[in-house]
Amino acid sequence: MGFKLTERIKDIMARDQKVMITTTKGDVPFVPHHGDGSSVYDVSGNRFIDFSSFISVYNFGVNANASVRKAVNGQVSRLMHSAFTDFYAEEPVAFAEDLISMFPKGFGRVFFSNSGTEANEAAIKFARKFTSRQYLMGFYNAFHGRTYGSLSLTSSKAVQREGFGPFNSVVHVPYAYCYRCPLSMEYPSCGVACADYINDYPLSKEVSPKEVAALFIEPVQGEGGYIVPPKEFVKKVRKIASDNGILLVSDEVQAGYMRTGKFLALDNFGVEADIYSMAKAVGGGLPMGVTITRRSLGDMPPGAHANTFGGNLVSVAAGHALLRYVKANMGSIEEQVRTKGRIITSRLNELKESCELIGDVRGIGLMIGVEFVKDRRTKEPAGKERDMIIETCFKNGLVLLPAGTSTLRIIPPITISLKDLSEGMDTLEAAIKSVASKM
Repeated sequence: MGFKLTERIKDIMARDQKVMITTTKGDVPFVPHHGDGSSVYDVSGNRFIDFSSFISVYNFGVNANASVRKAVNGQVSRLMHSAFTDFYAEEPVAFAEDLISMFPKGFGRVFFSNSGTEANEAAIKFARKFTSRQYLMGFYNAFHGRTYGSLSLTSSKAVQREGFGPFNSVVHVPYAYCYRCPLSMEYPSCGVACADYINDYPLSKEVSPKEVAALFIEPVQGEGGYIVPPKEFVKKVRKIASDNGILLVSDEVQAGYMRTGKFLALDNFGVEADIYSMAKAVGGGLPMGVTITRRSLGDMPPGAHANTFGGNLVSVAAGHALLRYVKANMGSIEEQVRTKGRIITSRLNELKESCELIGDVRGIGLMIGVEFVKDRRTKEPAGKERDMIIETCFKNGLVLLPAGTSTLRIIPPITISLKDLSEGMDTLEAAIKSVASKM
């Protein structure tokens, strides 16, 4: 392929730096213009294979699929905004009814917002209102968003919180990051002691369980490093929450919506939450966040929570069209996630045998993380080398994203062709070998 850095790309990046407040953009000069399936083209015509799903938004192809685009165009021609939280509209209600059918029995209340952080903010407020409790619990390495409530729960990187405190009343506890055990133990002989820690320390010494409204968990930690916990850990966490009347909130923003092969990533662990938050893929490419609660928890008083754009008709049209597609193709989607996930992990594990740079390969379905280390014995993170791999891949036509300190996330569209998947893996493996040879 070969990437060509043109004057137009450099001009756009320079203009961006003059007028935009800095966010998370790195040094990779990616300026996408159009795309379809698993291919994306930048403003200068450079073609890339997408292994990022644009941060897990395009789970079913770059720029969604034809049915989503058709639904969006049709809705735009009728009415784009209905002020759904103040007036009524059929489209959001119909979407909510259809969406509820994807959740466990007993779920029946839906709130629409615009993003993952808003979906989690709603979950925070609902949990506090439903329980009349004030404290929250979250996990180290967690990422739940960047607005104040969700940022209070986020504990992925210090830079995300630095200078923004004080935060809400949140207690953080260890997550089952078995490759780098926070308690310096070994799984499975540890008996998932990190879960027992919750009862033994914070709930015994720091905060009364009677004051904790909710415990937030990512079934697979995303921004924190694509960390997959043992099933026993999640089951213990669920029991701790249930035993103490604490609501369990499953943040499905990145791991949900078929990314792991199941609509709800928490289903991989055989437990149910009390509240679920979703975003990213749920809008089919348009901004949408969703918070879903058990009907038995009750309802909110009028005026206690609302927003302007939640239930936006165009976003709803996109989301509902995508949901219909998923329901109609569920068997095929599940098989694609399993098959393609096995292809990726098999190739990475084979490379790991001869490449000391790869410390750990982990994931579920098509949510796969590769953690790079300078030394397998000390597990010293190889963050610089990870970034070099991303840059090398980009120059050779493959788009990737980092996670954690030295992890690479591999999240291609579920519908990626086997040809593009193979070509992308060839590019990635070559980049890893190239960077490893220079160590």
